[in-house]
Amino acid sequence: MTNKEAILNQIENKPLRERIADILRTSILKAELKPGDPIVESTLATQLGVSRAPLREALQILNTEGLIEIIPYHKTTVRKLFARDIEEVYSLRSVLESFAISQIIERGDPQSIHILNQICSDMVEAADAGRTEEVSELDHRFHDTIIQESDHNVLIATWSNISQRVRQILALRDMRRKDVSQMARSHQPIVDAIAAGETELAGKLMDEHIATASDFVVDVWEKQYTSKKEAKD
Repeated sequence: MTNKEAILNQIENKPLRERIADILRTSILKAELKPGDPIVESTLATQLGVSRAPLREALQILNTEGLIEIIPYHKTTVRKLFARDIEEVYSLRSVLESFAISQIIERGDPQSIHILNQICSDMVEAADAGRTEEVSELDHRFHDTIIQESDHNVLIATWSNISQRVRQILALRDMRRKDVSQMARSHQPIVDAIAAGETELAGKLMDEHIATASDFVVDVWEKQYTSKKEAKD
């Protein structure tokens, strides 16, 4: 982990446990800490220059978010991803985001369309410039904005429960995705359909968009799992 102590010193307004959780969460979501990697408290405490008490509190936060798995008195690891996990998260995303689209269209707020159009424009610009990490961040922002602009409190709360898990899966996707141009451009037709008030079409486009992403991530997972299994054999 690079520059962790510097980052820790920069963010002084949060409780220490939250600052530690932020550092570890970022490492997981950027795939610096990969699914299945062990988390050793003594090593981390030394690296971060903190005591083990706030570190344990931070790990509990990440455990609640579903990013790590704690087996008491045994071990702590970054939570593993399985094909079923990916498929379930993406199928739930499809339901949530399609419903969010219907709410955005029903609300009819032009500002929602403006925000989504701007994200799409920024994403294409970043893709054309080869800024893949920025494209990934804008991709997540797009889907998060779809949920937020629904202005549906229960939906937003439900999304928040899986949001970090979604980002962990996106990190797996980004390990193999090289050409982000097509992915970046696939969002604009969804916004165009929303702007036109075409609820059925917008929902269909979102379902197809998410299904394509799910297939790609499962393929990445299967290749990674197969290569690890062959290496062990």
